[in-house]
Amino acid sequence: MLYSCIFFIFFKKSGEILMGMLDGKVALVTGAGGGLGETHALLLAKEGASVVVNDLGGARDGTGGSASMADLVVEKIKAMGGQAVADYGNVANEEDANNMVKCAVDNFGKLDFLIANAGILRDKSFKNMDNAMWDVVIDVHLRGTYLTVKAAYHQMMEQGHGGSIVVTSSTSGLLGNFGQTNYGAAKAGIAGFARCLFQEGLKYNIRVNTLAPAAWSRLTSDIFPEGQNMEELLSPDKVSPLVVWLGSDDAKEVTGRQFMVAGNSVQLISWQAHDVAVKDNTDGPWTVAEIGEKVAENFEKWPRGIQPTKRAFE
Repeated sequence: MLYSCIFFIFFKKSGEILMGMLDGKVALVTGAGGGLGETHALLLAKEGASVVVNDLGGARDGTGGSASMADLVVEKIKAMGGQAVADYGNVANEEDANNMVKCAVDNFGKLDFLIANAGILRDKSFKNMDNAMWDVVIDVHLRGTYLTVKAAYHQMMEQGHGGSIVVTSSTSGLLGNFGQTNYGAAKAGIAGFARCLFQEGLKYNIRVNTLAPAAWSRLTSDIFPEGQNMEELLSPDKVSPLVVWLGSDDAKEVTGRQFMVAGNSVQLISWQAHDVAVKDNTDGPWTVAEIGEKVAENFEKWPRGIQPTKRAFE
């Protein structure tokens, strides 16, 4: 059977040894042909990990495909003296997802770390959103994360020594963003998926954490304001250190967490509850008017939501 994994194994150059926090680890990064995925893959290799570089090689909207994007990243890792293989599979295809993990095992003997990063955009205001735009974004992001995590999770269970999984959500899913109802729904789903899965992973020493990044890439280049040096200020290079660290043994106690990373700022996202109306449960229910009064009393004290992004949509 032909697999999407093409074997480009690169060994360290004579006299050049890469040693780091992930020495001896094996990592799979989906969507690693550019942007955040590429910087994750390169830093993983720099820190000593062997890397499966997955990328379908399609356009920003998910159309098309090419081997060149994954191959180029593999070549960069080779030049660093690292080890890598290229994989061109589609994360939303179950056989391809399984073969990505098989690619890691066949070449490097195991899988320690999955970074589920692959994604596409089909932004449109909701009044103009069609079913195809909705379905493909949900398919790639949510189903793609599910399938790749499922394959990696079962491999880590079989190995018996645990592992680390980082899934990629977004502030669009956690906080909201104009024109991204499909993307936001998928990213919120990914975060909810991880919040449940980490609890099951505790039994098998499999850590599951969530990343909500703000980074300049071909996927986000038209989201950020122009002329403010955002490409440098929000470079994806500044997101990868936390992500790579989460795959190290030093992070063995960190699981079930949501991290927002923008530039050099790393924030832990946790939920807070704000009382609106509270009385003893032995009392009768609130009346509709009473609830309305309580809301009115507290409304101005509520946390402010994010401001709408100024973007033009048809």
